[in-house]
Amino acid sequence: MSELVVVTNLTKVYEKKKMALDHLNLIIPRGKIIGLLGPNGSGKTTLIKLINGLLTATEGEILINGSRPGPESKSVVSYLPERTYFQNSMKVSELISFFTDFYQDFRPERAKQMLSNLGISEDARLKTLSKGTKEKVQLIMVMSRDAQLYILDEPIAGVDPAARDYILKTIISNYNENATVVISTHLISDIEQVLDEVVFIRNGRMLLHDTVENIRACKGKSVDAYFREVFAC
Repeated sequence: MSELVVVTNLTKVYEKKKMALDHLNLIIPRGKIIGLLGPNGSGKTTLIKLINGLLTATEGEILINGSRPGPESKSVVSYLPERTYFQNSMKVSELISFFTDFYQDFRPERAKQMLSNLGISEDARLKTLSKGTKEKVQLIMVMSRDAQLYILDEPIAGVDPAARDYILKTIISNYNENATVVISTHLISDIEQVLDEVVFIRNGRMLLHDTVENIRACKGKSVDAYFREVFAC
């Protein structure tokens, strides 16, 4: 089965009848790096939270590897939220131990190697690290799992430009060819080089799902430039 995630007629209405997702249909294939793109309030974060089982849909269905969001799907999804959630009092080494105990697919040696490459000490407490370094640590923990689906919400927003290339290389080199990475970001020009496909969302509906190669060939412009054109109004 080539489909990893199948979203059917997905609708989410918050209190005061605010519709975040409006009968969204989307198929996410295996073995791709996909950009989930749209302006603020377009429904990206709601979709991500629904896939991760953090919200309940008003209508419609999500199937991840054939299962609805729950314990079975969580075992194959590695999620990087937009905000760090680790306790500041913890050491980096304690995080490694926690992930090793909690996730059967976590690879501690992989995490230690990436930390070493970035010069981050395993003995450091999170409260002593800068915001950008904390986000690097969180990304390393997420990418050190052998998951089938990686969902990264703004993975490079809080890091300096010099570290972005390394982080993108980390994303590319730390997932297997049958897994998929979904990246939600506003920094399209920075990640476009690693994307296979893009999904444009506006007002809770999908406007476009296409390959990066096809957009460049048919539109004669980069994904970043086409995104600016589509969402100009």
